[in-house]
Amino acid sequence: MRGRKYWVLLLVIVSILSACNSSDGASSSEGKTEIDFFHRWPNEPRKSFYDQKIEEFMEQNPDVHINVDYVLNDSYKEKIKVLVSNDNLPDIFSSWSDSFAKNLVSSGKILPVDDILKEDTEWSSQIVESQFKGFTFDDATYGVPFTVDGKAFFYNKKVFEEHGIEIPKTYDEFIAVLDDLQKAGYEQPLVEGLTNTWAISHYLGTIFQRLVDPEVLAKDYSLENAEFTDEGYIKGLEVFQELTTYMGDVSTAIDHEAARNMFGSGEVPILYMQFAEIKLVEEIGDVEFGFFDFPSFKDGKGDQTALTGAPEGWMLSKNAPEEAVEFLKFLTSDETAFDFTETDGQLNAIEGSVTAENANETSLEAYDLVLNATSVSPWFDNALDINVADVFMRGSQGLATGQSTPADILSEVQQTVEGMK
Repeated sequence: MRGRKYWVLLLVIVSILSACNSSDGASSSEGKTEIDFFHRWPNEPRKSFYDQKIEEFMEQNPDVHINVDYVLNDSYKEKIKVLVSNDNLPDIFSSWSDSFAKNLVSSGKILPVDDILKEDTEWSSQIVESQFKGFTFDDATYGVPFTVDGKAFFYNKKVFEEHGIEIPKTYDEFIAVLDDLQKAGYEQPLVEGLTNTWAISHYLGTIFQRLVDPEVLAKDYSLENAEFTDEGYIKGLEVFQELTTYMGDVSTAIDHEAARNMFGSGEVPILYMQFAEIKLVEEIGDVEFGFFDFPSFKDGKGDQTALTGAPEGWMLSKNAPEEAVEFLKFLTSDETAFDFTETDGQLNAIEGSVTAENANETSLEAYDLVLNATSVSPWFDNALDINVADVFMRGSQGLATGQSTPADILSEVQQTVEGMK
């Protein structure tokens, strides 16, 4: 009997606590305009940065309550697709540019921002004009860029100086540098986290961009016209396969973060990284580093000085309230952008918000490279259909372990393309 009274009492207490919690939750948003906000950074420092900015905006706008959700990278890509298909898009959300953004736009559920940009030029004129390209489709703009990025080989300056090694300009010179570094005692002069297929995609995208005729690339990256029969793809896969021979077995067992730690601690002298990683490398150790662009190919048919990289930004759903537009402007203001780069280290797309006050000399050098590139090549896994990109990426993992060949990969790509038409 005493046991029964105990359980009844416990249920009463739980019910009271649940009611209190429910009441607290309701009061936080009751009578307010709610904004659903979704981004892909559950990790620090960005999570805390955006949590803080949410609080700032709600303090400035007491009639607004922001609900935030976040998941990381690949999970984000999957979840946003589900939200689109269920007609349950958040009001404002982060997005990669190019094909990722284009696929979302094709749903007909994304709000064009052209009128918003024209109505508030004091705000929109501060956004770097060149960065809108990846969010513009059929002469309409569907996203506001916020971060800019690029990809380059980071190298250990001290190691290069000690061994009299010069920055390579051509691919043949690059191979010679890797050979010299091996002779100097670096068994793996170049590493990569090959368990991350996106890291492989960054290699492939740059290599194909250098080797394949731009018109052929444009045709093949458009699924309805894709063939992937150009010999440049075979050569590109052979190039990647050759580079993996310098990465060692360790690269097939680690992710990109582990590879970055190896570079930052001075274990390896070269790593292909994004400029967004500059601050992360600096936090690992005291390695003095520089960077050089992916070397050119003497028989390449593409732009040999194009920079691989693309902006990310914010999109609005068609049903977003006016307050979500104001939150978008807040997130892309010069003040927020300045704080973002100072906190996170990544470069932003707002003019005047990357300066010597919030970025070091290395980051400023990278910023100049991004803004002054002759052309920009989007991330490979965002440049073409993800199912096709996935065949290339998974197949290239096999190149590193000797389980696949360039011809095998291209054959599977061609079959995949035909099956999707």
